Amino acid sequence: MTTRLLKLLPWLALAAIIFATVSPIRLRPHDFASVDIDRAGAFAVMALLFVVAYPRRWVACAILLILGAGGIELLQFLSPTRHAHLDDAMVKAAGAAFGCLLGLALNRTVTRYRQPAVA
Repeated sequence: MTTRLLKLLPWLALAAIIFATVSPIRLRPHDFASVDIDRAGAFAVMALLFVVAYPRRWVACAILLILGAGGIELLQFLSPTRHAHLDDAMVKAAGAAFGCLLGLALNRTVTRYRQPAVA
């Protein structure tokens, strides 16, 4: 059950990000953070979730999420009220890279504590 939930969470995060990116601007969630922090944070959390859910495929996750940041930004061309920008894609890619590094560090820390101590 835990493994299924762990693998479901990153996909739900991706769906939420795609919805927030493509939906009309009035449907976009608003919070207290600046737009760039919001974008980077969302991609960092999503990337962290993907790397934790798929620890053996962290390199593929990193590549796909960093490149996917640009692809998701390009999806804004499908909405007449949104517009894609290279600097927005770069912020999202940086957030994804940071999240992947955090996920990698977390996976290595957890693995280290799971292994029995060698005497």
